[in-house]
Amino acid sequence: SSDGGAAPPGARRERGAGAPRRAQRQRAPAGRSPAAMGARCAAVLEGAPSSTAAERAAVAAEIDPGEVAGLRVLKYPHQLLRAPNEEVAAFDAELAELSRRMFRLMYASKGVGLAAPQVGINKRLLVFNPEGDEKAFRTEVVMVNPKIVARSEGTELDDEGCLSFPGFGAQVVRAKWVKVKAFNLKGNPFNKKYTGWDARIFQHEYDHLDGTLYVDRLTDEERQIVQTDLDRLVALHGPGGAV
Repeated sequence: SSDGGAAPPGARRERGAGAPRRAQRQRAPAGRSPAAMGARCAAVLEGAPSSTAAERAAVAAEIDPGEVAGLRVLKYPHQLLRAPNEEVAAFDAELAELSRRMFRLMYASKGVGLAAPQVGINKRLLVFNPEGDEKAFRTEVVMVNPKIVARSEGTELDDEGCLSFPGFGAQVVRAKWVKVKAFNLKGNPFNKKYTGWDARIFQHEYDHLDGTLYVDRLTDEERQIVQTDLDRLVALHGPGGAV
C-alpha cells in the first residue's frame, strides 16, 4: 500500500528513519475502537523495518473499498472465515485471474496481503506484497496450497490488524522465520524462507487458510482489550457476518 500522506485523526503517527522498531501502542478507552489499531490487511502490521514503504503505509487509516473486481472482504463473524479450505486442483486461467482480482482488492484496501477465504472463496490460495504498492509488482507473491515445513523457536510480538476486523488491532506473537513449500500459478513447486516482516505477513495469511483468525492468537489480556470491538462487529454483522 502506498503511504497516503498524513494519517487521519486517530491513526498512529508515522515513524521516521531511525525510529524504534516498535512505537508505543495507542490504546483507546474501553468501548472505543482506536483507528490506529486498524492496521489494515489481511495483514497490515507495525513490525516492518521503518525504512520500507510498507511500514510507512501501515500508519494510514484502514480502507474498506467495497466491491473491487467483483470481490469484497468478508467481515467477522462471517461463517466462511471459519470454513474448511480445499486445496487448489486446477492451475488454470481462472486461478490466475482470481489472484489478479485479489491483488486489486488488496491494493484498494491499502493492505499487504489477502487470503482467498476472506473474499468468500474457500481455497488454499493467498497473495501478498510486502511493499504494499501495486507499482512494486516484482515483489508480489502468489502461493497456492502452501505448507509450513519449519519455523523458528524464537518469536516476536507486534501489532496486527485485519480488514475482516475493521477498526482495531492487537499484539500477536509470531515465529521470527518460517520455511514454506508451495506451488505457483503454473503448478510448479517452490520453497521459500521468510523472515521478519515477510514472515509475519505470510503467517497471518496462512492462518486464514486454516480457518484461524488473528484474534484466536491473542493473550487473555489482549482479548479483553478488543472484546468490545468484537462484540460491536457481531452486533453489526450478525452471526452470518457481512460482505
